[in-house]
Amino acid sequence: MRILQDDDLGAKHQKFILRVSSAQTILIAHNIELAPRINSISNGDRVQFYGEYEWNGKGGIVHWTHRDPNGHHIGGWLKHEGRIYQER
Repeated sequence: MRILQDDDLGAKHQKFILRVSSAQTILIAHNIELAPRINSISNGDRVQFYGEYEWNGKGGIVHWTHRDPNGHHIGGWLKHEGRIYQER
């Protein structure tokens, strides 16, 4: 796992890249206006996730790792060190 700078354009997102296989990585974009930030995360940590996957040439991105306040998307989550990060 590699931690990236937060995305502050529009809704704020905590961003990091997870390696899901020897050949594939996925960018996680976790909305920290709707769900708590993972403050204890470090490079190399393991994170479980559930969200909406969108393919791209770099491996893909996972959005909606939180509850959708408008009810249009299935609520997702992140799990780090036994704690689930889903909604405020």
